[in-house]
Formats: sequence, C-alpha cells, structure tokens
Amino acid sequence: MQFVADFHLHSKYSRATSKDLDIDHLALWAKKKGIQLLGTGDFTHPLWLKELKSKLKPVDGDLFEYKGVHFILTVELSNIYSKNGRTYRIHTVYLAPSFATVDKIIEALTRRGANLHSDGRPILGMDVEEMTKIILDIDENIFVIPAHIWTPWFAMFGSKSGFDSIEDCWGKLANKITCVETGLSSDPAMNWRLSCLDRMTLVSNSDAHSPSKIGRECNVFDCEMSYAQIVETLKTKDPKRFLYTVEFFPEEGKYHYDGHRACNVVLSPAESKRHNNNCPKCGKSLVLGVLNRVDELADRPEGYKPPNVIPFVNRIPLEEIIADARGMGVHSKAVQREYEAILKVFGTEFDVLSSIEYKDLTKSISSRIVEGIKMVREGRVHIDPGYDGEYGKISLFEQEPKLKDESQLKLFV
Repeated sequence: MQFVADFHLHSKYSRATSKDLDIDHLALWAKKKGIQLLGTGDFTHPLWLKELKSKLKPVDGDLFEYKGVHFILTVELSNIYSKNGRTYRIHTVYLAPSFATVDKIIEALTRRGANLHSDGRPILGMDVEEMTKIILDIDENIFVIPAHIWTPWFAMFGSKSGFDSIEDCWGKLANKITCVETGLSSDPAMNWRLSCLDRMTLVSNSDAHSPSKIGRECNVFDCEMSYAQIVETLKTKDPKRFLYTVEFFPEEGKYHYDGHRACNVVLSPAESKRHNNNCPKCGKSLVLGVLNRVDELADRPEGYKPPNVIPFVNRIPLEEIIADARGMGVHSKAVQREYEAILKVFGTEFDVLSSIEYKDLTKSISSRIVEGIKMVREGRVHIDPGYDGEYGKISLFEQEPKLKDESQLKLFV
C-alpha cells in the first residue's frame, strides 16, 4: 500500500514546542496534511510515554493507531561531549519496535545518569557511538537515523559541532548507519555530491515543533505498513518500496546560507570566503550554513546524480502559498479560513500540493492561488535564503502586486 510517513517530530515536552503537541492534535493534523504514519517523537519523556501508552493501540506489524492515524515509536536524542579536545553536538533519531524495547532504552539511559524528565529531546553527555551501541545491544531491530545531518550546531556534519566523515562520528558502528536525514536546509541533490553518502538512504522529516508543521518534509512509501517492512526498505534503499521524498526548497531552511543574524548579514559561500568567514559588520565568525559545508566536504560537482537514487520533489506548505497570494501573514485569520476551506473541498494538503489536477483545483480555488501551486510544482519560486536560524523568505508573485481583496481570492464554493 502507498502511504506518507513523517518519522521525526516532537511532543509538548520538548523545549520550544507548542502546548498543542499531543496525540489528539497530531492525529487531527495528520489527517489534514495527508500523513498516514507519524513518528511519536520524545518516547523517553515519562509524561509523554504515559500518554502514548494510554492512547495508542497496537496494530499488526509492530505499529500503533489512534483515530485512524498510524504511529511508530521514535525519539531524538542529543549528545553533547568532548572528544580529541573538541566539543561535538550530535542529534540522532531512533525507531523502536515496541514499548518493551522503549522501556529498556529508558532503563539503560537512566542507569547512566540521563535526566529524561527535563526535555522530550534529552541531552546526554556521552559519545554518540557509545550511546548508540548501548541502545542497539538492547534490541537489534532498533533503527538509527542521524538527524538533519548538515545543521551547523547539532549534526553529524555540522560546521560548528560535527565531524568530517561518517567513520569519525560513528567509529565501529559506521556500518550500522544506512540512512540519514537531509534536514530542511538541504535536499537530496546537495547530498548526492558526497560519494560517502551513496550507500545511504536519504529520508526527509518535518522535525515539527507544532502540529501544523508535520509533513512539511516527508517520505512516500509503497509497501506493507509494518515496522519490519519500513526498516528493511530504509536499509536497502529499495526504489520499488520507497517512492520519493517531499522536500522544502532548501533555500527556505534556517541554515542554507551563511550569516550573522545579530547584524542582519547573509552571505553566499563565495561571499563568506571573501570575508574570511567573518561578519563584515562586526568581525565575529559567521555561522557557516549547509550549502557552504556541502561545498567543503563534497567530492563531486554540483548537479551530479549518482545511479539508483530515490527521487524527490520540492514543495512549499499550502498556508505559505495562500499567504503569499493574499499578501498576508501565514497565521492571519483570512489565510487560515482559506486553508480550511480548501481542505474541506479537496481532502488533504498533500493531494492539493501534489496530485489534484489544475482544472479541478480552479473549480473551487482562486486562479491566483492555483497559479501559486503550479509555480511550486514547477519550481518557479523565488526565495531569499535562510541563514543563522532565520527561515528563508518566499515570494511566488515577486513582480506582481499583492491582492488583498476578499472577493478576488475567496474560495469559489
């Protein structure tokens, strides 16, 4: 069966997340977005685990269900540690097949001094290789995914806190790493420039900190919806079962370009090089973004495409398309009304953005919004790249006046 999955997200018990990140809101938004399988996130937090155990019902294939949405047990762990005189900060996502396995992970981490009550994404002061070995020794079916591997501050290849190779990061466990998460600020094409990633399955997830953000990046499968089948598909990079990923345009991500937010300075890698990677306003070190770091580690030119890759499509969330067409903020009431009205007619955001024909969309949606959807599907977008924690700024109708008249943009139903 074909389904859409988002493995990496958080609960309300993680820092800087929405108070609405509970199972009920996740199930509600999964239906709006068109996501059939969600990661639980944060399974090491005791209060979140209690809610998961009380509400999720087991279904065939070591998965769980709540109000028609399937869930898979996942967590993101943060390792901050010193090695060879340098501090590293690595985030990793783990998939687990059962609550029994989760309980054993919690027991093992607690025994080693982890404070799992403090944060849904707990910080552990041990080498990520050491910790992952402890976890894998608990259950060989646990699956490991290095998270948003290019993010400057918390990632395997991060410019501020990461390593230059998979082997340096994971040591003797490097062969256990068969899948990595590209993150919002890179897409698969950027990752194809590194031959060391050829054996990896590239996945994309939302890392959502609020329910409305789930599915902004996701994965489309055509296989049995079971833990074993999903893990096997991710291990083997089987293109018959893993159809494609849905990606941000990487420029929209918070760390695509280099920059210094305090000085409102944003630079391309070439411009940063001319300034010796220092802020031209204050002289402090720039936060070197994902594009810069990819250029540094790549052993292939831009545009290289290795054989046997999983395809991808770039998308912009529907609310952002509506907002740009209206010339309003994403969270404005008018944009939210339009969003809900569109879903009432067409079902899910995923279908609206990806598969419903334009002639059908124009029967019920303003032509301007449909044109925005078409622009996104065709990649005709303008984005001022994100940098140093600031999202990129999208403009689909850059050369056209914004229309705010309700009568010009309302749903035609």
